[in-house]
Amino acid sequence: MINPEAIYWIWYREVLRFWRTKSRLFSSIAQPLMLLAFLGGGLSFMKVGGASYQVFMFPGILCMSLLTVSVMSGISVIWDKEFGFLKEILVSPISRLSMFIGKALGGASSAMLSSILILTLAPLLGVKLSLIMILQSLVIMFLVAIGFVSLGLIIASFLDSFEGFGMIMNFLVMPLFFLSGALFPLEQVPAWLKTISMLDPVTYGVDALRTIILGESVFPMQMNLTVLISFAIVMFTIGTWTFNRQE
Repeated sequence: MINPEAIYWIWYREVLRFWRTKSRLFSSIAQPLMLLAFLGGGLSFMKVGGASYQVFMFPGILCMSLLTVSVMSGISVIWDKEFGFLKEILVSPISRLSMFIGKALGGASSAMLSSILILTLAPLLGVKLSLIMILQSLVIMFLVAIGFVSLGLIIASFLDSFEGFGMIMNFLVMPLFFLSGALFPLEQVPAWLKTISMLDPVTYGVDALRTIILGESVFPMQMNLTVLISFAIVMFTIGTWTFNRQE
């Protein structure tokens, strides 16, 4: 049974923990901005589809921030295991489903918070965003966040060490980001690389944001939404199942 009050307090705890951990908040913003400033600035003489390279990679940088914070939010499960908080919740009357929803929404909110801070820098790059574009971007950002937060929670539910989670996260995040087309146009890559990129859910998040912000796309928006929604539903469903197996 879903308990809205329990979901709220678990969500609140996750967001408050992220906000209070200034080093985590800073790194979630600093790393994408450094990539945007140094790589994007260094190659700003290049034009991709009529836009400067820095503007072209901006949607990908948003997804990078979402991906990193979302998957990393799974470490809260290991933290709770380490200090016994998870065991206390598991023996409480709160349903496992409510607990997972609260953690998933908390992680997604934290990921979106860092990405929204980056999104506010769009005017500095010469990117003009209307209210409709911002709202559409937030929908895509939420779908990306909830899918990868669920993935992070699934991975963390099977692990007991911070080191093991960190190793898996690094092994997972960087290939997903580099294969997504965040840093290069998929239309110009070899066929084998484009095929692999099409298996990457982040690809569709980047393409959807690029469609909204720049008006350029590789795939139809309907296809992007279908993949992102399907990925979020599948990950969320598997996540609730793994939490039901927690002891």
